[in-house]
Amino acid sequence: MQELIVSLLLLAVIVAAAASLIWIGRRKDGMTGKQKTMMLRILIASAVLLCLQLIPAEMFSRLDGVWFPSVGRWLRFVCYLADYLIIGYDILKKAAKGIRNRRVFDENFLMAVATVGAMALAIYENGEYLEAIAVMLFYQIGEWFQGYAVGKSRRNIGSLMDIRPDYANVEHDGKLTQVDPDEVEIGSIIVVQPGEKVPIDGVIVEGSSSLNTSALTGESLPREAAVGDEVISGCISMTGVLKIRTTKEFGESTVSKILDLVENASSRKSKSEDFISKFAKVYTPAVCYGALALAVIPPLVQIFLIGVPADWGAWLYRALTFLVISCPCALVISIPLSFFAGIGGASQEGVLVKGSNYLEILSQTKYVVFDKTGTLTKGAFEVEAIHHAAMEEGKLLEYAALAESASSHPISKSLRQAYGKEIDRSRVTDIQEISGNGVTAMVDGVAVAAGNDKLMRQLNIPHRDCHQTGTIIHMAIDGAYAGHIVIADVVKPHAKEAVSALKRAGVEQTVMLTGDTKRVAEQVAANLGIDEVYSELLPADKVEKVEKLLERSSGRAKLAFVGDGINDAPVLSRADIGIAMGAMGSDAAIEAADIVLMDDDPLKIAKAIKISRKCLGIVYQNIVFALAVKFACLALGAAGIANMYLAIFADVGVMVLAVLNAIRCLFVKNL
Repeated sequence: MQELIVSLLLLAVIVAAAASLIWIGRRKDGMTGKQKTMMLRILIASAVLLCLQLIPAEMFSRLDGVWFPSVGRWLRFVCYLADYLIIGYDILKKAAKGIRNRRVFDENFLMAVATVGAMALAIYENGEYLEAIAVMLFYQIGEWFQGYAVGKSRRNIGSLMDIRPDYANVEHDGKLTQVDPDEVEIGSIIVVQPGEKVPIDGVIVEGSSSLNTSALTGESLPREAAVGDEVISGCISMTGVLKIRTTKEFGESTVSKILDLVENASSRKSKSEDFISKFAKVYTPAVCYGALALAVIPPLVQIFLIGVPADWGAWLYRALTFLVISCPCALVISIPLSFFAGIGGASQEGVLVKGSNYLEILSQTKYVVFDKTGTLTKGAFEVEAIHHAAMEEGKLLEYAALAESASSHPISKSLRQAYGKEIDRSRVTDIQEISGNGVTAMVDGVAVAAGNDKLMRQLNIPHRDCHQTGTIIHMAIDGAYAGHIVIADVVKPHAKEAVSALKRAGVEQTVMLTGDTKRVAEQVAANLGIDEVYSELLPADKVEKVEKLLERSSGRAKLAFVGDGINDAPVLSRADIGIAMGAMGSDAAIEAADIVLMDDDPLKIAKAIKISRKCLGIVYQNIVFALAVKFACLALGAAGIANMYLAIFADVGVMVLAVLNAIRCLFVKNL
């Protein structure tokens, strides 16, 4: 009955493997050549084993005496041995290599000893070879499945590698020449045609196009770009030809930094991974010596203490079963795979995690501290309102834009942008910039003053205060007050939703640190629902505030700081976990951070925390499940209750279930 059940099980394996081959082969993310070869070996070995199981042993016995007395028995052994080598020759080679390199105790060694021992027992007892081959077959099926799962995770992260440009187009004498991106200097003009990747960061000097940024940010909607817009490497031009003046060398461009982050992520291991590595180094030798003791000590006790004949075969079988059960594949494979899949899932959403240790810390985050400008706000000033205008608002804005036409200050740029027309500098004369106060100028022969309340007092012009927060530009025309213009840093569209999402995700406290004025900071914090706000801070003050917040948490909860500017780099380094805005953030901030948001959307912070917690939850599930099953089956194996089939489940079955659980970390869309 047992042989019939095993034969039916093997038939099911063949059908499932064939179906998997057809299904996966049709997918774009299908198997590698090595995986296809392994699948073919599994199919052949399964088919041969099934055929051998269906041939009665008596048929081989009929050959006895044809050439010599036991020819049928040995022919049967050779057939099973050939099948064993088809499915297990690579495991034997790896085990032998490990012994030569003095790295004996690994899963290959355990499988080799257990299956070779089972084959030897079958020869000695003239018994069944099924168990030995079935153990190796199911182990290889588990290894193939694990390899495919790891490959899928790598492809999800590796999809980022598609952003690596192979060349840059440089125009010479009206012809395009493809050169290595490393050879392009800063300030060079490169040409990007429809369907090509932008190889190096730069500014568009000619042309317009829709840019596909999905590989960088996870955002499916294209972004329109035209002359004067900055573009980052890794985007794909979809519709138009662009001429771009490079602003960075290839080695310092966005695409290079992203690739460096992804390639080095696996080198930064979490505490859970370190624990499993150390555990396996102690556990594997321990169970090998335990199996040896199980094979030798009980028979010796039977001989010398009890005085009964030793049952060497039974105890050797228990020891071999013990070895198969003890293989730590489920832990050694599934834990790193869980983190790897978590990093891959996050990268699909435009969140780059520099290592699994940061994913682990992020899952424990209870305090989130924000910089304001460029993080919660756009960092781009816009005209919000015009109050108490003594003339048409458009005319007042025109005077302000012309008077500020010589300044490179962000406030001046926002005035010119709001004006929206080309500036005729010939209309402006006698420009005087009064440091810290504003400017005075003659516009079309009319005296214009634009600045803060200090400038108005300096010019003895009565003015009206504004109830609205922001930067207030008071205007005076021909010595008379003409109203004021309110300019403010615009809050990002998802900033308020991001703060709410963090609180729903279990973050206990949100804090904002800014160098802006108290009035502006408090209004932004109130609008967004932030718990605490500290204003008028220098970079050193921000570090001091973060250190005080770290003392308050007393190590029981982790603190994350989110920033984008070069002045945020010290704070990003000081926090438990640093999160940088990657699209427009400074290189220093991205370098200092542990996690980078590729589309500058603060809403992704809550998503990153949810991804990290899902990943850690799966890691702990796998650890508890694998250890519980292992130790229970080890006890049953030592007691002689468990056979090789239970050992197969304890090893391969647990590994497959743990790997299946681990790849759930890839699915993060609906978190």
